[in-house]
Amino acid sequence: MPNPAIPNQIAPAPAAYGLPARALHWIMALLVLAVIPAGFTMMNLPSGPAQDWFFDLHRSIGFIILCLAVLRVVVRILNPPPPRPANLPFALWLGAEVVHYALYVLLLVMPPLGWLASNAFGASVSVFGLFTLPNLVGKDDALADLFGAWHQRLAYLITALVILHIAAGLWHGIIKRDGVLSRMLPHLSRRQA
Repeated sequence: MPNPAIPNQIAPAPAAYGLPARALHWIMALLVLAVIPAGFTMMNLPSGPAQDWFFDLHRSIGFIILCLAVLRVVVRILNPPPPRPANLPFALWLGAEVVHYALYVLLLVMPPLGWLASNAFGASVSVFGLFTLPNLVGKDDALADLFGAWHQRLAYLITALVILHIAAGLWHGIIKRDGVLSRMLPHLSRRQA
């Protein structure tokens, strides 16, 4: 803890996440920031080649996200996250943990739901035209509606959680300047406000 009697004292830097966790975080962040708008765009386009292209893009990115989410869970098990920063109140840390775990669950659940919805609709899932995933279910309109509705509901939830996560990161990095953001961006200044 910095001593208030010593001006400009720098607090001990919170421990950073390991390189594999940081790399997966930022790659997945970019993919999620691409897949969400692609999903909302495809649902608002009229049927045709443009909508089909967005569906294929959305499905392809979703499958990559699923693979990376599984890898991320393995990395987290093998390399546990750093401890809670000493300057972060327990309530904020607990809130962040709830959001993080909710994001993990959604990143593992949403792609299979979309895959199931596509198959039940009668569409196969091609991954960037390189290969086609096996169909998990046959064509079934009732299942397509069920899986599609849940995928859409969860899309709104994950969008809200992503916005909250980004806002919290910016709050820590720009306003609080408490070093919490530097756990994912170690090159940032960890200087206390």
